[in-house]
Amino acid sequence: MAGWLVKSEPSAFSFADLMARASEPWSGVRNHQARRYLQEMRCGDGVLFYHSSCPLPAIVGLAEVVAGAYPDPSQFDPASRYFDPRSTPEAPRWWAVDLRAERPLRRALPLCELRLQPDLAAWPLLRRGNRLSVLPVPAAFWQRVLELEGLEPPLVQGV
Repeated sequence: MAGWLVKSEPSAFSFADLMARASEPWSGVRNHQARRYLQEMRCGDGVLFYHSSCPLPAIVGLAEVVAGAYPDPSQFDPASRYFDPRSTPEAPRWWAVDLRAERPLRRALPLCELRLQPDLAAWPLLRRGNRLSVLPVPAAFWQRVLELEGLEPPLVQGV
């Protein structure tokens, strides 16, 4: 099983929204590196769901890939904000996967707390300016996130 992190603004689509659905297409990704990561996702892969662009950005839930990469239908729809006139069904440019929520984390893991973890320092999520909406999660980082979920939050201002 591979591990991934997907980011979403909770005002646009939250983990609670994903929990309310049987599954949801993860579509509309229009970054070339994130597209490559979507193409690598397989059924059964684990997903950390991250709320971004909000007062307290944090990993908030666990999900699973339930349908591997397929051409993102929004690229072909002229009414979609994600329409790409250069993309055709014979030569799609953009990909989507389907996700299913597994469970919320026992407690949200805020970005500011994750940055306090020396063993996570190499993770691209923690680099300032990282804007990718899909990222791989190495197995050791995945395990550390699950460990942190069960710990009491540190008594640090801003966490």
